[in-house]
Amino acid sequence: MKNFIPFILSFLILSCGKTYNPAVVSARKEASDIGVEIMKKGGNAFDAMIAVHLALAVAYPIAGNIGGGGFVVYHTSEGESGSLDFREKAPGNAFKDMYLDENGNVIENMSTLGGAAVGVPGSISGIFEIHSKFGSLPIEDLFQPSIELAKNGFIVTKKQEEALKDKLQDFINVNGSESLFSQNYKQGDTLKNINLSITLDKISKNGPKAFYEGEIAEMIIEEIEESGGIMTVEDLKNYNSVWRDPIKFKYKGLDIISMPLPSSGGILLGQLLKAIEGYDIGQFGHNSVESIQLMVEAERRAYADRSFYMGDPDFNKLPVYELMDDEYVNSRMASFSWDKATLSSEVSHGEVKTIEESDQTTHYSIIDADGNSVSVTTTLNTNYGSKVFVEEGGFFLNNEMDDFSSKPGYPNSFGLIGSKANSIEANKRMLSSMTPTIVLKNKKPSLIVGTPGGSTIITSVFQTILNVYEYGMSMQEAVNAPRVHHQWVPDVVIIEEGGIDSVKDSILKSKNYFIVSLPIKSDSSGMSARSSIGKVDAIFIDENGEVSTGADPRGDDHASILK
Repeated sequence: MKNFIPFILSFLILSCGKTYNPAVVSARKEASDIGVEIMKKGGNAFDAMIAVHLALAVAYPIAGNIGGGGFVVYHTSEGESGSLDFREKAPGNAFKDMYLDENGNVIENMSTLGGAAVGVPGSISGIFEIHSKFGSLPIEDLFQPSIELAKNGFIVTKKQEEALKDKLQDFINVNGSESLFSQNYKQGDTLKNINLSITLDKISKNGPKAFYEGEIAEMIIEEIEESGGIMTVEDLKNYNSVWRDPIKFKYKGLDIISMPLPSSGGILLGQLLKAIEGYDIGQFGHNSVESIQLMVEAERRAYADRSFYMGDPDFNKLPVYELMDDEYVNSRMASFSWDKATLSSEVSHGEVKTIEESDQTTHYSIIDADGNSVSVTTTLNTNYGSKVFVEEGGFFLNNEMDDFSSKPGYPNSFGLIGSKANSIEANKRMLSSMTPTIVLKNKKPSLIVGTPGGSTIITSVFQTILNVYEYGMSMQEAVNAPRVHHQWVPDVVIIEEGGIDSVKDSILKSKNYFIVSLPIKSDSSGMSARSSIGKVDAIFIDENGEVSTGADPRGDDHASILK
């Protein structure tokens, strides 16, 4: 009988299914710890998502937000997968040429700084949509940790000190010298945001209407109007999140789930992986000349397609799986040669048969004990968004309008070029590069991944997947590894410091690749100032169900795991 009891217990454990160590990886320790604590108290991954999102709005205001938007990709323990689009929308009074002067030239900073840059925010809508469908704990319990965090304050890190100092003059110019963020914060300071704690408390008790209608909505519109914006209370009242079918495709036996339009991330990730699938890239070696060539040429062609074909699917009939079709992808790669670079000037978008991004975004990945997996990317767009700070509410507003094409062929803040499909229209969602992704192996969660990084988001997720499944790296190694990036225009290969040695650099240059090594100064070679590529936060689950994490050392990112 003694020996029989352990047998029975083992049988019961096995019959109930595998349990996982709950984990959260995000841009701040406070947020990751809060998420794990929620799951420790019986909440699921979706409950944790809400608590993490709000904590980032408090402790990581450069990108964490309630005044921005984003995307969720999920896979449940029952095998259901889906996505939620809580991307910002253009105000109802927005129009195609709103950022052009009388001569048709783009007005500098109008789409990035001040009230005219603000899109209708979606984060609060997204939070309540997720809770309505998947939440297991009371919404007040999910808000409370962030209410306390805002009230008691968080410690300013060295990286935060530098980021706040960099935008200090913008804060003063837009919000005045007395604003909460118009102060000179130093590493080790405690930054308290009492107004945000009050705002969050109101929303937790009264629901999304407390944000999109009433006094908070009026605060938002007042700040926007004072700094030159056109948004109205009706725009806020009419905002809605949208449940969408995720992008799904296979890569060498893996099932990959990612974000559909209006994010270009899922489609381009599919294109990139399909383009290299016929090559044994794992044998080439990480960041070898061959692997860099292959990735760059796939990226060049994919980003050319992005510029032409992609926008808000609710406003245009746009190709999706046509761009990931094997025949189409092979035809796009037909001009690839190992001997020399294909110049971007020689590459346009492809022809499909059936058609009639500051890098200061933030990402977090979550898995709970049951295997519910959530991948979320959210943003204000560039650092601290429009810099418009709703003083009485305690939060920044996005400058997501810059992600539209202000003018065909004119690059946005990340050097990305768009076309008519991404032109400005009232109530339209702007194109994004955010790529929250979940990889399944044998129908079970294997990798939960995503990153900030503007135009480099897609290529960073792409390379992290290759690092894990082709190069056999651990999760943390895959996140740490130096990354490369190409986006069609400008025709440069950006390589992180330590990414390649001088010999490989010479070989690539001899093949007509223009190499730029990080860090680079502002506007060098047409690229924005940049010291690194992405900040990947990811979770890996091996075939035995063991959970490991990768928190990107490029930021203050932190992994919390419940053992």
